[in-house]
Amino acid sequence: MTDAADGYDIGAFEQIVRYEPTSWWFRSRNRLIGQTIRESFPNARSVLEIGCGTGFTLYALRGALPTATLTGTELFDEGLAIARDRWPNINLCRADARRLPFGEEFDLVGAFDVLEHVDDDDGALREAHRVLRPGGGLLLTVPQHDWLWSEADEYAQHQRRYTRRQLQAAVCGAGFEVARVTSFVTLPLPAMAASRMLSRRRNRRQAPFDPWAEFKISPLLNRGLEWLAGVERRLIERGATLPAGGSLLLAARKPSANQASTV
Repeated sequence: MTDAADGYDIGAFEQIVRYEPTSWWFRSRNRLIGQTIRESFPNARSVLEIGCGTGFTLYALRGALPTATLTGTELFDEGLAIARDRWPNINLCRADARRLPFGEEFDLVGAFDVLEHVDDDDGALREAHRVLRPGGGLLLTVPQHDWLWSEADEYAQHQRRYTRRQLQAAVCGAGFEVARVTSFVTLPLPAMAASRMLSRRRNRRQAPFDPWAEFKISPLLNRGLEWLAGVERRLIERGATLPAGGSLLLAARKPSANQASTV
């Protein structure tokens, strides 16, 4: 995440919360996150979400791990206020991803479309590693492919979009062992690429940019995209690694104490 002084539109939280319950993107990402947790980290009992925003992704964490203790951090008070309304019984606090106020106490750390906002993403990953117990898990989602860069990335104050190699290198450099990495939002990728091309042409004509246009789609198209995301999710569940897509999902682990002692 960026600091508020860096120009992040804090008013966006009020917009996001309107779209989260019905948007194919937020709903499908939650299902993929929940599926991955159940497959890879079913025994996690203490979970930290870095950059929890409005708290919508906490529904995926709670659904996958109904008895786990959940904690969420968020840099912006405007997001925290919404998250606290949704989750009055979860520990939510204001914190920078690069300076977490915790010790080595979590079984799972998640950061979902957060790292791309952080100038020092290596520092944020080192912090995630520090607050995990040995053997604990890391779960990330980030936007993929530089060639998909658009005004939407600029509006959201993204620092970068990742390649698979870049993300794996950053995660390994922080001390993790990567267990799984796959693209998602794969089937709609041609449409995304076309949308980005049209956006660049519009920008050359200096047409106004609407950061919420991608959410203002017809219910029929929304259902169709959600169906496509379900197809992808079932492929991933069966072990497929999707080669390209609008986003990446990565699961990793902090080496256990026994592994660390043998290095």
